Amino acid sequence: MEQEDVTFLKNFTLKSGSLKEIAKLYGVSYPTVRLRLDKLIQKIELGDQQEEEPFQTFIKGLAVDSKIDLETAKMIIEKYKQEKEKEL
Repeated sequence: MEQEDVTFLKNFTLKSGSLKEIAKLYGVSYPTVRLRLDKLIQKIELGDQQEEEPFQTFIKGLAVDSKIDLETAKMIIEKYKQEKEKEL
């Protein structure tokens, strides 16, 4: 997890989980804070999925970080799974 994420979580904890207080602290809207928190939750869940292959985890991470869109990530993972099945 990046230092920026750790700082956000620390502030979130110190503000007792108040998204409104975090929005004030960062000078952003409530929906922006909610989106940030949702992405952090996805990162944490992604880290908990140890049984997946590293390539799939990498692609999901790109989607969580908004480097690629979710539909593209799904298509890449599906194609990867198909190719792996052909190898067997």
